[in-house]
Amino acid sequence: MLITSRANPTVKKLVSLAEKKYRREYGEYIVEGIKSVDECIAAGCKITAVYCTEQYAEKYNGAVLLSDGIFEYISNEKTPQGVLATVEIPRLNAKPPKGQCLLLDRIQDPGNLGTIIRTANAAGYEDIYAVNCVDAYSPKVVRASMSGIFFVNIYDCTLDDALSMLGDVPVITADMGGENIFTFNAPEKFCLCIGNEGGGVSDRIKALSEFTVKIPMRPTCESLNAGVSAAIAMYALKNNKI
Repeated sequence: MLITSRANPTVKKLVSLAEKKYRREYGEYIVEGIKSVDECIAAGCKITAVYCTEQYAEKYNGAVLLSDGIFEYISNEKTPQGVLATVEIPRLNAKPPKGQCLLLDRIQDPGNLGTIIRTANAAGYEDIYAVNCVDAYSPKVVRASMSGIFFVNIYDCTLDDALSMLGDVPVITADMGGENIFTFNAPEKFCLCIGNEGGGVSDRIKALSEFTVKIPMRPTCESLNAGVSAAIAMYALKNNKI
């Protein structure tokens, strides 16, 4: 059956998943685009349904079919490809990190969070403790993560919970008052902390950090955005051990 009406309950649900409160209510988020959906399937994520236009009915056998107009109505993309999936949000309780990890302190820009998740996957930081951050499963974050969100553990937790899980893992804070990250020798296991775009890292985290590092910059540049800074720091601290 081809869905052609905006009044259809399925359409209303898909539209509602653009909002955090409904993602929490249904426990699902949207992955959109052929490459992203295919990678989501390959990653073994818990897909609740696949939706596509008639053009892709053969490729995604068993998918719910949407008219082109309805798909465009639902889509969060400027140029919709005609394929999306609803995916179960992982219900993860914070656990101690397996290796190097990230502590994100109040990251609010979806593009920054998506970039951080994407780079974390690439650089091998599997555990991410997100404290008072923008929702990692919003369409903008998922899109910016470029499938990285399928391969990392994101713990939406309080700072106390994060610190409890870190235990004696040393925290390395990225801050302009620190030492040159390119000459710093990181311990084998550590937690890299990236702070809020405008306010940086909270005083509490600064106080408990064992190390503080900075990315050296020319005087003509005041700062880098959180996504770029995190990406540089993640690779610099790995010391080529990826």
